[in-house]
Amino acid sequence: MAYDPTRFILIGTSHPGNVGSTARAMKVMGFSELVLVKPRFDNVLIQEETVAMASGAADILVRAKIVDTLEDALEGVTYAIGTAMTPRDFGPPTITPRDGLAKLAQHTPAHKVGFVFGCERYGMSNEDVYRCHAVMSIPTNPDYGSLNLSQAVQVLAYEWRQALGGFPVQARTPDVELADGQSVQGALRHWEQALTEIGFLDPAAPKKLMPRLNQLFNRAALRQEEIHILRGIAKAMSQKR
Repeated sequence: MAYDPTRFILIGTSHPGNVGSTARAMKVMGFSELVLVKPRFDNVLIQEETVAMASGAADILVRAKIVDTLEDALEGVTYAIGTAMTPRDFGPPTITPRDGLAKLAQHTPAHKVGFVFGCERYGMSNEDVYRCHAVMSIPTNPDYGSLNLSQAVQVLAYEWRQALGGFPVQARTPDVELADGQSVQGALRHWEQALTEIGFLDPAAPKKLMPRLNQLFNRAALRQEEIHILRGIAKAMSQKR
């Protein structure tokens, strides 16, 4: 496995589902290192709800560690980011995900980054915040800024992955095959015949009907399968006549 420059640290987590959802959020963004600091339940990593919410990220849970203190969790971490939402009158500087992480990703030498999350009810203690190099503030609606723990993990995991370079987007559909000029003209001839047969087009006074249809087809940037559909319609019109 490639070197993972990131560690996600959860302090005093009380809900097994949040641990599983955190593992899932990490895995979809390509991160794998999870450390729990004194979770409420010692067996939280193997609880049914945890595994269910991990939804295929059980390998993250298998490798996860449980430690007694944040100090232990920060071993090897060279830049710790706390996720305390409540303003402090003293402590590390506040950064935002997009700008702050973009700058951090460019640091030389590269940091081993630790994202630190407090417990669901109380967040991070002042003592734990003071151990961090920076505090991350996720821009939210000022009237309602309450994020679930795993949601906050997902937001920061995404922003950090983007700062590190991101993943390429894989197309879910095959490339479009546009119809060439010959195909378009063939379809127009077919339509001209069908429109004449049903009496919509008068060959003696065609005016600009076909040139206008030609322009319409060009603007539509027709695909090859759409040409087949149009010719099928023309054929059905003729047969109906």
